Amino acid sequence: MNRKLVTAVGVALLVALAGCSGLVGSTGNAGVDAGDESTLERNVEVTADGEATAEPDRATIRVAVTATGNDSGAVRDELAASDDALRAALTDWGLDEDDIRTDRYDVRESYETRENPDRTRYQGTHRYAIRLDDVDAVGEVIDVAVGAGADEVQRIEFGLSEEREREVREAAIENAMANAEDDATTLADSSGLELAGAYSVSTADAGVTPYRVSDAAMAAESDGADAGASTGVETGDVSVRVSVNVVYAAEQA
Repeated sequence: MNRKLVTAVGVALLVALAGCSGLVGSTGNAGVDAGDESTLERNVEVTADGEATAEPDRATIRVAVTATGNDSGAVRDELAASDDALRAALTDWGLDEDDIRTDRYDVRESYETRENPDRTRYQGTHRYAIRLDDVDAVGEVIDVAVGAGADEVQRIEFGLSEEREREVREAAIENAMANAEDDATTLADSSGLELAGAYSVSTADAGVTPYRVSDAAMAAESDGADAGASTGVETGDVSVRVSVNVVYAAEQA
């Protein structure tokens, strides 16, 4: 009697679990009938990329001031004096202090003195990242920085403001979803299936590719430009790329 009772309970439990299996994975997925198990058993899953581009509305200029000397303190003093001059010139032009930040600061013994212990020499570098919301004024700001003592213009990067990046990302998502539906339709048609709506959707992190100009002025000299001549800098579009993973419910065609 006990063995038969255990068997009956086991069968009842299996039936109960089988009745619940159709609900697993369907909670919160709009467009899919949770009571239709055949819909959940057939699906088409695709991963697709989408991209959108836009003209930049922000730029970051990296310039550097260098100094050399036989005493590390003297090198630091020279960099400090150059820092005051550079910041004053840029703020007088119209930038805020927050737009001018130190990107790298380094004072070290130069390589040549390591091979010649009898001679001590130091070199210092103070690199700045200058943020600019007016991309058309990049050349003018470069001229101001070089005129104030910047020895190198190392890189210019054109990007997007946060608000503009969100707008472009939305366009990239729309393009990715359109590509996903095209791919899923092709897969379904070739498999004798018909799409019945999206079952789940997820996105990967968006990737932003700024437009970069490296070695823009190639160690610009402070007096290298003709008076009144502004440095010309070419700009390019910024791209935003998004990846989506979409699972479509499908039914027999």
